[in-house]
Amino acid sequence: MNLSDNITSIKGIGDKTAASFSRLGVHTVNDLIHTYPRNYLSYGDVVDIKDTIIGERHSVCAIVSSYVDVRKVRSLTLTNFTVKDSTGNIKVTFFNSPFLRNVFHKGDTYVFVGTIKVKNNMRVMEMPEYYKLSVYEGMKQEMQPVYTLTHGLSNKTIQKAISSVRETIFSMKDYLSDDILREYGLMDISEAYENIHFPMNEGVLRNAIRRLAFDEFYKFIYDMNKLKVENVKLMNSHEVVQGKAVAEFIDKLPYKLTKGQAEAIEDILKDMGSDNVMNRLVQGDVGSGKTIVAMAALFACVKQGYQGALMVPTEVLAKQHYEELTRMFSQYGISCECLVGSTSMKDKRKIYESISTGKTDIVIGTHALIEDKVEFLDLGLVVTDEQHRFGVNQRRKLSAKGNYPHTLVMSATPIPRTLAIIMYADLDISVISELPKGRKPIKNCVVGTNYRNTAYKFIAGQVSEGSQVYVICPMVDESDNLDVTNVIEYTDTLRSALPQNVVVESLHGQMKSEEKNSIMEAFIKGDIHVLVSTTVIEVGINNPNATVMMVENAERFGLAQLHQLRGRVGRGKKQSYCIFISGKESDEAKERLQVLENSNDGFFIASEDLKLRGPGDFFGIRQSGETLFKLADIYNHSDMLRMAQEILEKYGDVINITDSTTMNLKTDNSTIL
Repeated sequence: MNLSDNITSIKGIGDKTAASFSRLGVHTVNDLIHTYPRNYLSYGDVVDIKDTIIGERHSVCAIVSSYVDVRKVRSLTLTNFTVKDSTGNIKVTFFNSPFLRNVFHKGDTYVFVGTIKVKNNMRVMEMPEYYKLSVYEGMKQEMQPVYTLTHGLSNKTIQKAISSVRETIFSMKDYLSDDILREYGLMDISEAYENIHFPMNEGVLRNAIRRLAFDEFYKFIYDMNKLKVENVKLMNSHEVVQGKAVAEFIDKLPYKLTKGQAEAIEDILKDMGSDNVMNRLVQGDVGSGKTIVAMAALFACVKQGYQGALMVPTEVLAKQHYEELTRMFSQYGISCECLVGSTSMKDKRKIYESISTGKTDIVIGTHALIEDKVEFLDLGLVVTDEQHRFGVNQRRKLSAKGNYPHTLVMSATPIPRTLAIIMYADLDISVISELPKGRKPIKNCVVGTNYRNTAYKFIAGQVSEGSQVYVICPMVDESDNLDVTNVIEYTDTLRSALPQNVVVESLHGQMKSEEKNSIMEAFIKGDIHVLVSTTVIEVGINNPNATVMMVENAERFGLAQLHQLRGRVGRGKKQSYCIFISGKESDEAKERLQVLENSNDGFFIASEDLKLRGPGDFFGIRQSGETLFKLADIYNHSDMLRMAQEILEKYGDVINITDSTTMNLKTDNSTIL
């Protein structure tokens, strides 16, 4: 079997199952092999109920001590019963599983496996796994891979499919020589794919993840270096000399620029007026004012007689930028258009014509900007917001719509400079390190789950004063035995806990784009008071009226990502607050989150995140696929990033990866939004 073979070539996968796999982006054997587990479950010795630790996953052998109660609560069907051993009791809850009333009977003994929570002063397990003791004894010490699922696919189906292609995995040829593998202590590529899916123990799993993270970084840096070589040779065909006009534009702003903003604009004008095409990254913390820097660059470009394009990751953000740019530029006779996926075909045709004839000076949009039908008269500047959301080829495709236009990319991701130089090898870097004056620092607190009711009262108070609130949960629903607070259940919980006049809605990545946009727009308008969401709001909403961000299971996120989330509040004149609720009581979890409580500096937090997590911390929730890589993470795998850079510099000339089919990376494809 070849890597390029269709997935239907695998025994047992017919058209129906293949259609389900396609929803996960799996069409070939190669795609299947690159469908990595998002978590692993292990099964150790059972413990007494009294010895279970809140927030930890445990196995307890207990007797069903009550009758099974099934009841409907709003949109959920709850199945509850109590289990006990000689040391204590635990309440067991299942969601939307009424059939379990016929499975569990008073007096039955099972091993229940799940995360321990406390509700109403009682230990609780929600959606635990359950096994007969004899079955469980045979499972101990196994590491069970858990995959992202979709309708029509079970975890066992994916496991079975990958087991069927193990011979293909074993036959993979490594693009690195045996000498390089030995020198750097890297696992062979076939071993890495085998052990990412079927790890014998945690040690080999760590080595497999190290190797595959290395591969993703190596391919990325390889592409970045190619871009840099291409860009160095490009002569500037869109010379922009508008320093005086930009200075007048800045003078008319109702506020004074920070030193970092002014220096970034100076760098950009110098680049665009030089002999070579500009390729620059403006890196600034959340709320540092990168948008006005991009506006100044676009203003200069249009004043010189060229067109500009601004590409952002979400429709809501595109519309917000469009409104802001239109308001700022209308007095200068600069025309703007907004082009997103939901734009009607009739309006799209008008916008296409306006862009191609030069009537539109600046177009703001999402991926719709890189569609083939979009043609510019003379594109001079391409700005991409949130650089990490777009693949290399997406940037190339937009730039290809002009005659080598200038490129400006913006990022609020606080990457330590040593890593940023590697990650953005094809770009010159400007850093905005300070926040605009007048911004009130966000007040932070790190608390345990026992603070939750107090937090609800605080949220109700903020809403009564006219403010809005974000609540972040790690997952969409209770599935695949990953026992964390979820969006759907939590939305119902908040509706019950808050006053009836408080409007609570949910937002998550499984919603259709139209539904997500509708929810976000309603939140911006103030029609929704509390928005319960996954990390899809990390970018994409600018709502100055939101003053509270509460994050459940905060210990399951990286510090840099929590800081990004926190950046959704503190955008207006009101005092803003961030509440991090930790589901674990360990000293390690508290130490990490204390960094956020004590600092609002994203670059300091990113550096601390690097120290506290370390290169070996590979486990925990993998959030949505909204980054350039499937597996690699610059914080968790910073050592692999540096190693990839070193090997490329030392051996790059003798390593040929261009024909490798084992690298199925998002740098070659559209990122998932």
